[in-house]
Amino acid sequence: MIPRKVFLAEGMGVHREQIASFELALRDAGIEGFNLVRVSSILPPRCELVSSEDGVKLLEPGQIVYCVMARNETIKSGELISASIGLAFPEDKKRHGYVCEHTACGVDSGDGADTATNLAVEMFTSKHGIEPGPRTLGIHQEARGTGQEWTTVIAVAVFIP
Repeated sequence: MIPRKVFLAEGMGVHREQIASFELALRDAGIEGFNLVRVSSILPPRCELVSSEDGVKLLEPGQIVYCVMARNETIKSGELISASIGLAFPEDKKRHGYVCEHTACGVDSGDGADTATNLAVEMFTSKHGIEPGPRTLGIHQEARGTGQEWTTVIAVAVFIP
């Protein structure tokens, strides 16, 4: 299966139980209804970016869905956590691009989307020996821990067959 579409989603959840905090982050991102399988960093050739609203409509509840996910969590009071995804699309549609995840904990990561996107561009350039072209995109989610409950942040690139 080679994905033909991809969408980005981010979310945050807070709950006394760690796994429930993750579930709430998935709900916030709108992707809780799928069985997510994490994959590595290749953006397939000719993979089209669609909105998360349109992408979710192309999937069915319970479907096994491949994704690249950045996930971070804390229970420490005031601790800043973040999760980011960056995409580097090839100008030549016959080439593959890259998806890169990035997380930070305890430090202000600035705009983690820029960091993740720069990493995706770096991976593309080191593989293909050329710049990926003008099309890059990133998302970023951050939150501070409450100290009483688990806080989870996610950023996800979801692939659609």
